[in-house]
Amino acid sequence: MAKDKKAAKGLISVNHTVAENRRARFDYFLEEKFEAGVMLTGTEVKSLRHGQCSLNECFAEERGGDLWLIGSYIAPYGPAGAHLQHVPRRERKLLLHKREIARLYAAVKQKGYTIVPVRLYFNSRGVAKVEIALAKGKAQHDKRETIKQRDWNRSKNRILRGDGE
Repeated sequence: MAKDKKAAKGLISVNHTVAENRRARFDYFLEEKFEAGVMLTGTEVKSLRHGQCSLNECFAEERGGDLWLIGSYIAPYGPAGAHLQHVPRRERKLLLHKREIARLYAAVKQKGYTIVPVRLYFNSRGVAKVEIALAKGKAQHDKRETIKQRDWNRSKNRILRGDGE
């Protein structure tokens, strides 16, 4: 019965993607992916359950031995009062093992990589997680190649289905 009420309201509970950074796949070569927890306040979690989040123009940065998510947007939670609201674009701490943070930081410092959040989701236990990737920027000609490949795959699928010429 409780599940039916949640489904009717459109809340996101488990094994669901809340936000995806599709632009990251276009702008970067994603080399290695990591799963990180996120430190959130109560109203942020409630807002995420309604799917109100954006990872566009967002990145991760190492500060003082910790990894921080900068530039992410989580909309204010409407039913909460003004005194309970969170700051929509605040910096959020990412929870990773020290070994993983050291490995990411070493790659960013030496090899010219950057840390990009790819998607934000609720795992099977209902805990908010961010999938981050070690990424290397694409040059303009690489982006054109990606567009060309995507267009070719679309037209190939259209021809195989019999919709196209």
